[in-house]
Amino acid sequence: MLSKEHIILKQLHWAKRNNIDLVGSKITRGRKTYTKTLNENLFEPLSKKTKKDIEGGDGGELRGSDTSSPKIHALHSSSAIGVNFLQYWNKKNVSDLAYALGLFQKDSKYPKKIRFEQKYKISKSFGTSPNIDAVIINNEDCKFKAFGIECKFTEAYSSSHPGLKEKYITDIPKQWDDIPELFKLGKSLCPNDNHYNHLHPAQLIKHILGMKKKYGKSKFKLLYLWYDAIGHEGSNHRKEIEAFSKIAKKDSVNFSAISYQELLAKINANLYDGNEEYINYMMERYF
Repeated sequence: MLSKEHIILKQLHWAKRNNIDLVGSKITRGRKTYTKTLNENLFEPLSKKTKKDIEGGDGGELRGSDTSSPKIHALHSSSAIGVNFLQYWNKKNVSDLAYALGLFQKDSKYPKKIRFEQKYKISKSFGTSPNIDAVIINNEDCKFKAFGIECKFTEAYSSSHPGLKEKYITDIPKQWDDIPELFKLGKSLCPNDNHYNHLHPAQLIKHILGMKKKYGKSKFKLLYLWYDAIGHEGSNHRKEIEAFSKIAKKDSVNFSAISYQELLAKINANLYDGNEEYINYMMERYF
């Protein structure tokens, strides 16, 4: 069984166990993998700030119609799983999440808040800026001003992904000066990515370029948060993550990766007391 199908079936079983009726992407058409209401797909409702962030993103996650389900209603939505795992900690202790993600030592004083769908401009001449799924904003006195988090669910096991457009190679030469290895990789991904089957390195490179321009190379970290899968697809995905990590390290770019399963295991082992409802929901649905 292919990894994407395995993940979707697991989500369908979760919905059935919880008596959640499903509809298709076109409401009456398409595979029934979408919840009728947003809250049925979330651990807790969107906060006002999170909703505003997502509405400001370019993905149209919350937009639907009488004949079309919003993207975030999908059981396999990367936006939904990101919100489910991350939003909760805004009202608890963001430093606990940062610790579980491997970004800080336990009880750090620096993490301040979590924002979603944040944009970091790479060049004024570019019409749009890439959206980072989530960002942990740190206090002013922290060495690292922000941690970008790119969230993936089934995308790594789905269709092919685009490469890097030529403008990123030709129009911003100075922004590549201190990341020559990533520049070499970027050129190999332009205009098409014929090297990576699961990881989307062009997207990660754009996030690095944007955050580097905003904060400087040493003042941010980029984290890849993904859903691990059994079988050869999951194994190959992990190898591609490792390959990209080595390239980023050569350029002294702060990049790391952790699976949702690893994150949940660490939260369960270290932060269960006081977070029982949250952890039990995540364990039943995603572990």
